[in-house]
Amino acid sequence: MRKNIFWLLAGLAFIAIGCNNNTYSNLRKQEDKLIANYISRNNLVIVTEEPDSTHVWGEKEYYQVRGRDNFYFHLIQRGDTSASEIVANDLIVARYKKFGLTEDADTLSYWTTLDQAYPMEFHYGNSSECDIVAWHLAVGLMKYPDAQCEMIVPSKLGSSNDQTTVTPYVYILKIKVKQ
Repeated sequence: MRKNIFWLLAGLAFIAIGCNNNTYSNLRKQEDKLIANYISRNNLVIVTEEPDSTHVWGEKEYYQVRGRDNFYFHLIQRGDTSASEIVANDLIVARYKKFGLTEDADTLSYWTTLDQAYPMEFHYGNSSECDIVAWHLAVGLMKYPDAQCEMIVPSKLGSSNDQTTVTPYVYILKIKVKQ
């Protein structure tokens, strides 16, 4: 009987130790380190003030979006500034590439019709159509149709699956507005 109690307690202790390493808090700390390593490895320059509309973005310059821990935004192409600025409920047509932050990560590509026949469509500001909060934030920062950006998206601003697995990603996103 004593042996059984000993093994039961030892097993419970082993399970408790193993579970502590996978707490949400620990997974978030690992995610923060992964993002920091990605920034360091790629020699990204981080700015903490949002650049104005005339700013020419450096190739490795990323804006750390205020109030959004570990969400970094880089404008690749400003878009059609002669068009109206994007407003809430505009229908956004998006193509994207998604890849992990580890070295030599695989890329998930929805960039062309060869990758995916139809692009992703969602109304700007409507999270029930697109649950990736970072995309809505990025559209707001891009401001114009035909813009393109790259962003580092922590899990809490990613898709519901990214949130569940606590996995950050880099997205390259290009958008149009469907009339």
